Amino acid sequence: MAHIIRTPVPDDAAAMARVHVDTWRETYRGLMPDDLLDDPELIERRSQMWTNVITEADPHKYACAVAESDGRIVGIAMAGPPEADGGAEDRHLYILYAYRAMHGTGAGQDLLDAVVDPSLTTALWVADPNPRAQAFYIKNGFVADGTVKTDDYDGVREVRMIRA
Repeated sequence: MAHIIRTPVPDDAAAMARVHVDTWRETYRGLMPDDLLDDPELIERRSQMWTNVITEADPHKYACAVAESDGRIVGIAMAGPPEADGGAEDRHLYILYAYRAMHGTGAGQDLLDAVVDPSLTTALWVADPNPRAQAFYIKNGFVADGTVKTDDYDGVREVRMIRA
């Protein structure tokens, strides 16, 4: 499936929220609580989050990208400053999601490349278990650093990965 990668604009926030929530439902059903995934307010909260990020006063704080196919947003990515309790990384990959139908098309790779400079030390948290995502990040030079946490928001066990 052909796609393009571009920088999002404020009018993309609702479609980005839809991708965010839909891909969570595709990927995390059984890992995240159903009441969180099925919360009718979830899309609105994600839409507000994306609006805030896209319209951030400092456009260099967050790098965002969308994958678009046939005029429809089918993937999203966001990297930004390190987490407050992070290690020695320069950047943190916060979000990288694409619809399952886009897996294997290169959209995920293109999104990653659009938001993360390979010369910068980058960290991320990946759900565990999530073997497909973990393999993708390993292929891209990320290595689990042994740090594991359970996310307070959604209860998902996550593994920290670093690319130096």
